[in-house]
Amino acid sequence: MTALMAGSAAAQTAPMRQDPPAQGATAAGTLQPEQVRREPRMVQRADFQIADGVVATVNDDIITGFDLRQRMLLIIAMSEVEPTAEDLPQIERQALESLIDERLQAQEIARYPDLKVSDEDVNAEINAMAADLQTTADAYLRLLAQVGIQPQAIRDQVRVSLGWRRLVGGRFGSRARVSKAQVDQALRQAEEAAGKRQYLIGEIYLEAAQTQGGMQGAVNGAQQLIRQMIQGAPFQAVAQQFSDAPSAVRGGDAGWVIEGTVPPALQQAMDNLDVGQLSNPIVVEGGVYIIYVRDKRQGSATQLVSLRQVMIELPETADAAAVAAAGQRLTALQPQLTCDNMLTRATSENGLLGTDLGESDLQSVIPQFQEAVADAPEGAVVGPVRSPLGVHLVGVCGRRVGSAALPSRDEIESRLQRSQLSMLERRYMRDLRSDALIERK
Repeated sequence: MTALMAGSAAAQTAPMRQDPPAQGATAAGTLQPEQVRREPRMVQRADFQIADGVVATVNDDIITGFDLRQRMLLIIAMSEVEPTAEDLPQIERQALESLIDERLQAQEIARYPDLKVSDEDVNAEINAMAADLQTTADAYLRLLAQVGIQPQAIRDQVRVSLGWRRLVGGRFGSRARVSKAQVDQALRQAEEAAGKRQYLIGEIYLEAAQTQGGMQGAVNGAQQLIRQMIQGAPFQAVAQQFSDAPSAVRGGDAGWVIEGTVPPALQQAMDNLDVGQLSNPIVVEGGVYIIYVRDKRQGSATQLVSLRQVMIELPETADAAAVAAAGQRLTALQPQLTCDNMLTRATSENGLLGTDLGESDLQSVIPQFQEAVADAPEGAVVGPVRSPLGVHLVGVCGRRVGSAALPSRDEIESRLQRSQLSMLERRYMRDLRSDALIERK
């Protein structure tokens, strides 16, 4: 019996057991983190027959039965599925659609004579693919050749993939730039969501419009993929080959999802699934999801406040009259103070000390200040407040929600850029398809 080598060493999971779900539960089974492979994993494949000849035309380019067999074998290898007769129609559909997209991409690349992908570029990419499997490029190609996948088929796919990435980046890179206002808005949304429950999710999405048989075909296809993952195919590898979601390029990694930001059916599944569990098919408008809950966490929001102060120093042993006098002086000054001028006013008057206390977690501020600023609006100057060091007026010069889990501005900007570039790329492919003459035989 012939075997195929898997083409992805970055798989997130290996199924360990299948737990029969309770009545009404959404779990299809439980997946556990996989140890890093020390050698390529071999999987068995079913025999299948695809007739020679033309199976589709894309404008002036043809796709042959040989091309389709090669791509089906490659999908089987990369996804690590062990195909049965029931799975093959879905694999064939996925292979044909990927070949159509690839022909359209190659035709578009050819319109730009200066866009060249050298043999050295292709070799470097194949070396990187092999390194992910902890093997060499020669060994990688040799093992694939043993099961009928010709090295040229790999090289052709890599060449188009590299050229397409460069074309998309060059054409849309400037349009995918993110403004400061967009980053600020995303950061505010992250801060507001910091106290909500969060889920680290892997996703596979099958779009009904792209699936033979429509919605029912997508449900059937999702059930077949779930069965393959329960039997041993890693989630990430399956997502890379079969998912229609933009996250497919990242192995289905949807990152941390905030409670209440997804459709109700997905939210219910995330709530019902335990960490490590894989969902049954989840029908939403337009398609079907499979989700894998990699982790969960409660929100860890904290109140961060930026404080400034004007104070009159008084020892803890000062008498009541001295404390009262200090309070009266500060109360008279208070209406004239703002966060912008309180430090300069303090330096211009004898007996006053002004300090920028910076940003702190409200819970770490001394108790006297906590009580005074807890409900004060941003920009307020509150007090007088007595502490062991003296009598104070406190300016609430900033207030925001903070969390150790919050992304940085650079992380948010990078995520927004990737999202915009992905959207522009999908629109580009949609336009190429709508303008093309595609005939399936």
